[in-house]
Amino acid sequence: MTDTLLLNARVIDGTGAPAYAADVAVAGDRIVALGDLAHAEAAERLDVSGLTVSPGFIDIHTHSDAVLLADGKADSQVMQGVTSELAGQCGYSFAPVGDSERMKRWMVGRLPGVEVSWRSFGGYLEALEEKSLGLNVMALVGHGAIRGAVLGDEVRQPSEADLGRMADLVTASLDEGAWGMSTGLEYWPGLGASASELTRLCRVVAAADGLHASHVRNRDIHYDMGFSEVLSVGRVAGVRTQISHIQPKYGRPDHAMAHALEMVEHARAHGLDVAFDVIPHEWSHTGVAAILPAWAREGGVEKLLERLRDPAARDRMKANPAPMWRLVLDGRWDLIYFLRASDPGILGRSVAEVAEARGTAPYDTVLDLLLEAGENALHMLWTSKSFFEEDLRLCLRRPECGVMSDTLALCRHGPTGGLIGSLAGYGWVARFLEHYVRGLKLMSAEEAIRRVTSLPAERIGLPDRGILRPGAAADIAVFDYDAVTYRCTLAEPRQHPGGFRHVLVNGRFAVRDGRRTEENAGAVLRRAT
Repeated sequence: MTDTLLLNARVIDGTGAPAYAADVAVAGDRIVALGDLAHAEAAERLDVSGLTVSPGFIDIHTHSDAVLLADGKADSQVMQGVTSELAGQCGYSFAPVGDSERMKRWMVGRLPGVEVSWRSFGGYLEALEEKSLGLNVMALVGHGAIRGAVLGDEVRQPSEADLGRMADLVTASLDEGAWGMSTGLEYWPGLGASASELTRLCRVVAAADGLHASHVRNRDIHYDMGFSEVLSVGRVAGVRTQISHIQPKYGRPDHAMAHALEMVEHARAHGLDVAFDVIPHEWSHTGVAAILPAWAREGGVEKLLERLRDPAARDRMKANPAPMWRLVLDGRWDLIYFLRASDPGILGRSVAEVAEARGTAPYDTVLDLLLEAGENALHMLWTSKSFFEEDLRLCLRRPECGVMSDTLALCRHGPTGGLIGSLAGYGWVARFLEHYVRGLKLMSAEEAIRRVTSLPAERIGLPDRGILRPGAAADIAVFDYDAVTYRCTLAEPRQHPGGFRHVLVNGRFAVRDGRRTEENAGAVLRRAT
């Protein structure tokens, strides 16, 4: 007998096809039927007249690797219909592990109760499987973790033997369930990698038909060099390529977005399987330490703190000609706001405001705060309005453009309650649907749902999610399309959106009547080998 019957739905099935009226039947963790099921027997019958029923949304780019071990409920995602996410992005993953203490400092910060008890990628997934998860979780292996497991915090090019060890770790991680590899080429330690190193490792990923998701090396004045590198690596390695958050940043020439899309189109025309995704707002977020030059990070956080105490070293840091944000070079500290720091009193305030209150120069204020954070210096986070609305609109008009959060799966209460992953972490789906789809009408509702369901499922390689059809996993979002409302603000970023009524994860209600239930039916999804 059917367990749950959703009656009188407006079905958007995730394929991009026109919406249609139907009932949806769920048994166990599967969708078993769609159509006129009014007379079917079911343990529970739920009238969803006036509501849209779609596949649960798939977030193709998150950084939830550590936070889910502290609290797996993932309310920030589930309350907006997200039922699956792909973590391990931008070169950051929680395995493989060379040095447990180094990995903990790199990935954990102040999260309570999170220890590093594994060495392999499979061991990390096993630790995640022991947790009660509110959504399905997949992960890429991070190139930064691979490099760190072999080279630690050394600044040098890997030897041939090192590259062999790195390739073996990629192979093992893919065999143990990783869906591919991510690179973070603006971040430590990925910024030290050469194109030949990346190609060597991406060939391993390609052999397993995995995905290479890349945070490219530069998206401002030298944007074309950053994009051409990842496209070149993809071409030579033959690897499926995903350009993460493709939109160029503050400092880019006006034509950068159009040119980047032309580069992608040219690569696609010549056989490269490449697509891209965007964060659906103008705010960029990253770690505060990302503005530091590579030499400042060599040797780990202890060495960084030593250098932050040295006036001469600080002067060299401030003279860095290529910080991750050009806003820093231009002194636009009024456009940069703190999201995560040891001092809660500075959250939501600009660097300029905090510097004025402390009576110190802005750059020195930032370095002081990193020093005061101690071993948590690498976990300080800030945000700036670095992206451009016109670039986002240009991207979203392209059918291969996905939409994602680039954030953390959090809960407002409990061990992750004090964290913020990004300004839109609690509402990225709502921002996309309300502003870009309903408001600007850049695409139909059906196409919008495809961008966050079957499109990411196809890019990742998920055969049975992202679509409503008999036999597919019963990951389902039920919402009032016209009432979906984005509520996050700089002052109050932890606001769940309006309009979402019910969410089923693997056939069980994670959200019922707009309220989070006690159900945590998510699973760790491993790539089949």
